[in-house]
Amino acid sequence: MRVERAVMAFAGAMVLLSVLLTHFVHPGFVWLTVFVGANLLQSAFTGFCPAAMVMKRLGIAREA
Repeated sequence: MRVERAVMAFAGAMVLLSVLLTHFVHPGFVWLTVFVGANLLQSAFTGFCPAAMVMKRLGIAREA
């Protein structure tokens, strides 16, 4: 799996997890969804993504 696809998969999983936590644990977990969405938005405009940096260090291949 390439970094770009791994980042999308991770973001989707985090959104789903935060929705489940918001529903079943505490409404305050909605802020995790907000954080993930804001990070995706700023990443689209700046190209800076902390999750991608971590995944590259873990050895996930870059997109060719």
